[in-house]
Amino acid sequence: MPRWEQGAEDRLREAALALFLEYGYENVTVAQITERAGLTRRTFSRYFADKRDVLFAGSDQLPAALADAVAEADAALTPFEALLDALEKVGDVLAVRVAPHAAQRQAIVDSSTELQERGRTKFAAVSDALDAALRRRGATPPTAGLLADVGVAVFRTAFARWVDEPDAAAYSARVREAADELAHALDRR
Repeated sequence: MPRWEQGAEDRLREAALALFLEYGYENVTVAQITERAGLTRRTFSRYFADKRDVLFAGSDQLPAALADAVAEADAALTPFEALLDALEKVGDVLAVRVAPHAAQRQAIVDSSTELQERGRTKFAAVSDALDAALRRRGATPPTAGLLADVGVAVFRTAFARWVDEPDAAAYSARVREAADELAHALDRR
């Protein structure tokens, strides 16, 4: 038997998603996931730290990816424009990676207080990284913090809309749509 099973990570993820949807996140164990996937606990541990990680794997890379994209944005862009550019670029890459299971994953997260809290913690890290990146671009601390939080809100809004209708528009279009909506709302105050 080969040391690394081909497709093991995908099998584990698909088994976990199916079980979470069928029985609820809180009612599923790692043992049940590995049994459904036909793999061992040891194999599970090679890919995921715990069952939450099945849903959030790779999300620890998002803060740095967004901060790097802000830094790499055209120097002529305002801090907000650089932020939107970063959200579009990174979001489109992310959308391709998560597309197959995005709606299922979101439904599972929405059904669990524990997972919602984990998501908020992950987005706090994104906000911190964006804040630092915007400061390095010259934004003042209060402005950088405000824009970082707005960026997270735009990101989350765009992602939710994209998950609801992934074929209707690219993720980047959803970012622009959310940003335009925000601008319109601010113009009306």
